[in-house]
Amino acid sequence: MRPALSALTGRQSLRRRASQLLLAAPLVLLPFASVTAQSKDVRGTIVIAHGGDSLWNEGVLQAAREARTGGPVEVSFLMGKGAATARFQDAVAKLDAQGVTSIAVVPLLVSSYSGHYDQIRWLAGEDVSLNEMMQHHLHMNGIDRAETRTPILLTKALDASSEMARVLADRATAMAKEPGAEALMIVGHGPNSAEDYAAWMQNLRPVADSVRAWTGFRDVRVELVRDDAPAAVRAEAVLRVRELIEMQQMLTGREVVVVPVLVSKGSVSRDKLPKDIAGTPSRYTGEPLLPHSAMARWIERRVREAQPASSAVRANVEQHVKH
Repeated sequence: MRPALSALTGRQSLRRRASQLLLAAPLVLLPFASVTAQSKDVRGTIVIAHGGDSLWNEGVLQAAREARTGGPVEVSFLMGKGAATARFQDAVAKLDAQGVTSIAVVPLLVSSYSGHYDQIRWLAGEDVSLNEMMQHHLHMNGIDRAETRTPILLTKALDASSEMARVLADRATAMAKEPGAEALMIVGHGPNSAEDYAAWMQNLRPVADSVRAWTGFRDVRVELVRDDAPAAVRAEAVLRVRELIEMQQMLTGREVVVVPVLVSKGSVSRDKLPKDIAGTPSRYTGEPLLPHSAMARWIERRVREAQPASSAVRANVEQHVKH
């Protein structure tokens, strides 16, 4: 029995020593507390777009359904038939009711340099002045800032995103017969002012470069028709698009593939652009960015990258909530 007793005594001694070491060690609860806190963070998302008829809106709704953001996703429209029933403040209220701890607002617009992006900036709490028309668009549909204390994180629009370039590349490739011998013209809606036009083009030129690298088109150009600009400005923009198409045809000796950089299918893609380029040596089907799986991936990336608003924006939102 002595060997067994000796072994027992040894184990008891080890346990006492281990207990002494544990009591002497500092108490550290931070890792567990951090994991617990992080597990409660839920980011909601509002995909907000221009809006149009039911067909136009369905493309946005489908992209939002396909996006895997890790939290609930709502959709809001600024104009069109769905605007009054998919208001920004209602989307925020729905996300708040689901207990989100932050809200990423993702503008599904081609550019961050537009009056509609300024509308979204204002809705997100930024101190931005809207012109009378932009104010009217919101007012006529009852759209307003939300009464919430949940942090709102506004992201950029599509701008120079690689996902948009991928969609345009796929649209162009589907229309091409021999890309290496053909030219591609990418045509967008565009803004009114010269300053915003320059900002649009600064983003779209690298997009066009990516499309050319991926597709192998002999020549790729991008231009904007500035659809909402005064008539004389728009006419000059359309003339430039037509001249560029003519030049591309002279370069290649073939019809030019024309692809619109528009979010969804509406009057611009169906009616206006075909009329603008009628009679040019071109081939056009009018397929916009939606539907395409890359757009859902873009939404997901924007949500991941969303950063907290500045203190000035938070203060502006807090002031609105108080009143």
